[in-house]
Amino acid sequence: MKGNMEERACELATYIIENRATVRAAAKKYGISKSTVHKDLSERLKLYNNSLYLAVKEVLDENKAERHLRGGMATKRKYKGGD
Repeated sequence: MKGNMEERACELATYIIENRATVRAAAKKYGISKSTVHKDLSERLKLYNNSLYLAVKEVLDENKAERHLRGGMATKRKYKGGD
């Protein structure tokens, strides 16, 4: 996903907002690193489109608050074959 970094940041933000996706999921979909996604969203997007930045920040903050739960569920599935 080469090209204009500001456009890429907007596209990533839109994807994350629409799908309530994680940084990892967005990186996988667009074939770029998690670091690039994070930099695009936290630095570039903030300067380029602040309203979109604030919207995606809500989703990312929610994901951050829930990640310990998702990690626990993944561990449970791994060792118990559970839900």
